Amino acid sequence: MTSDVSSPAAAARSTAVPYLNLLVTMIMFGSAFASSKVVVGEMPHEVAAALRFGGGGLLLILLAVVLRGRSRPIGRAAAVRAGLAGLLGVLAYNVFFFWGLSLAPSLDGGVIVPVLSPILTTATLILLGRETAAWPRVAGLAVGALGALVFFLGISGEAAGSTRLVGDLVFVAGAGCWAAYSILSKSILSGVDPLRATAWGTGVGGLGLIVLAVPAAGDVSWQSVSGLAWANVVFLAVGPTTIAYLFYYRGLRSVSASTATTMMFTVPVFGSFFSTVFLGESFTSVQLVGTLIMLGGALFAVLGASPLRRRTAPDSVHAG
Repeated sequence: MTSDVSSPAAAARSTAVPYLNLLVTMIMFGSAFASSKVVVGEMPHEVAAALRFGGGGLLLILLAVVLRGRSRPIGRAAAVRAGLAGLLGVLAYNVFFFWGLSLAPSLDGGVIVPVLSPILTTATLILLGRETAAWPRVAGLAVGALGALVFFLGISGEAAGSTRLVGDLVFVAGAGCWAAYSILSKSILSGVDPLRATAWGTGVGGLGLIVLAVPAAGDVSWQSVSGLAWANVVFLAVGPTTIAYLFYYRGLRSVSASTATTMMFTVPVFGSFFSTVFLGESFTSVQLVGTLIMLGGALFAVLGASPLRRRTAPDSVHAG
C-alpha cells in the first residue's frame, strides 16, 4: 500500500528534477551577465574570461577527484568528445560573451543569448533532420528573426561612436556557439558521468581561455583591481560556472537539447533583474518590443508543433 502511494510521488519528483537542475542553471546564467560586466570594467575581456573559467575548471576538476569513487571513470573517447564540447561551449562561447560585454550593456546580452539560442538550436535540428519542419515551427523561427531585427533597429539611435551594435552582434555569435554546444553536449552524455564530463569540458575550455589571455594579462594593473571585481570573479567561478555547468549537464541527461534551451527563456527575466537592480541598465522602447517579438517567435518555434516528432529514434540518453 505504501509503495502504491509513494511511487507516483517519487515518479513526479524524478520527472521534475531535470527541470529544477536547469532552472538553477538559468538563475546562475542570468546573474552572470551583470557580474561579468563588473569584471570587464576593470580588466581586458580575455583575462576576465580566463579567471572565470580557469577557477571554475579547477573547482570542477577538484570536485571530480574528491567524488571519483561515486562515479564511473570517463573513457578516452568520451574525454576527447567532452574536451571538444568544452572548446565550443567554454572557449568559443566565452570569447564572444566577454567580448560582447566589453562593448554593450549586460542587459542586451541577457536577452540576445538566451532568446536566440533556442531559435538557432531548433533551426539547426530541423536542418539536420532530427526534428520536423512543421509550418508553426518555421513561422516561429521567422518571427523570432524579425524580433531580432527590431531589437537591433532599436540601437540605431545610439550616439555616434557607440559600440553597442557591434557588441550585440558579438552576442549573436555567442548564441550560435551555445546552440551548437547544447546539441553536441547531448551526444556525449550517453553513459558518461555528468560531473566528469563537465570537469573535462570546462577544464579544456578554461585552459584555452588562459592561453588566449596571456598576451593581455600584462596590460592589467593588478593592484588597482577592486575588491568588488575580485568578489565577482570568485562568484562567477563558483556559481555561473561550476554550479551552472554541472546542473546543465545533469539536466541534459534526461531532456532534449531543444527542451533544455527552451528553459533559457527564463534567463532574460533573471538577467534583466540583476542588470537593472545592480547596474542600473535599461532598454530602449524599440528594443523592448523586439525582445517580446523574439520571445514569442522562439516559444512558437520550439513549442509550436505539438509533441516533437523525430524522424529518428527519440533524442534521449541511453546507458552503456
